[in-house]
Amino acid sequence: MRLYFTKMQGLGNDFIVIDSITQDIKINAEKVRKLADRNLGIGCDQVLLIEPPKSPQIDFNYRIFNADGSEVQQCGNGARCLGKYVTDKKLTGKETIRVSTINRELSIKILNDENISVEMGIPEFEPNKIPFVINDNVEKVGHEYKLKHSKGEENLIAVSMGNPHVVLTTEDIEQAPVEKLGQILEKHPNFPEKVNVNFMQIVSRKEIKIRVFERGVGETQACGTGACAAVAAGIMNDKLNNDVRVKLSGGELQIHWQGNDSSLIMSGAATNVFEGKVNI
Repeated sequence: MRLYFTKMQGLGNDFIVIDSITQDIKINAEKVRKLADRNLGIGCDQVLLIEPPKSPQIDFNYRIFNADGSEVQQCGNGARCLGKYVTDKKLTGKETIRVSTINRELSIKILNDENISVEMGIPEFEPNKIPFVINDNVEKVGHEYKLKHSKGEENLIAVSMGNPHVVLTTEDIEQAPVEKLGQILEKHPNFPEKVNVNFMQIVSRKEIKIRVFERGVGETQACGTGACAAVAAGIMNDKLNNDVRVKLSGGELQIHWQGNDSSLIMSGAATNVFEGKVNI
């Protein structure tokens, strides 16, 4: 099968974007792993599949596959790349696009040629909706949890942005044990769907730095939902303002959240890298 694709990136978080509206494409976990392999394939953090809408209120359906072949619910950087892709390919003429994922509907707004904002939905802190199992491994302390694991215990906030996240605060983001602790927490039994692990350094009430260990991928240059989760956690703990600049390894995002039942908005760049075709 010959597959036409576009390689894209949002702050260094890179994607293979596939249009299954004009192509008859069948994707499975094995094909995703081959495409995502940086030595033997094209290479990416995630494969994004754009499908026809499933309801009249939606413009596109949006599926996300991690490099390990697993399908996941949400990807903020990918949503911005999707917005740029469908605009550049003239699959839509709208400035505001509605897309559906496995478990959410998103509103994507084209600000200019490279900058896109995404209405990410309401952060969810209820454990059973993350999902996060509360048992003897867990102690609740305010908005935080103390979670026991194989090497000790960590204070963290658990939150869903359509996909599960934990946020840990660190004094020095460069010294944070992202790889070591990320591997432990990602597969912690209290997170039945695994979890993305975010390390956050608070610079001021208007600025943070983060590094993210993404489930099924490892540490990435940037993670849009991770940036959203970190800001939501900081606002919930009254450590951040409603508008926050987030610095990641690959660049910056601007996050706005009024709290409570309001939708969180993420803004940042999305860039085409190259186009190609591959036989799979």
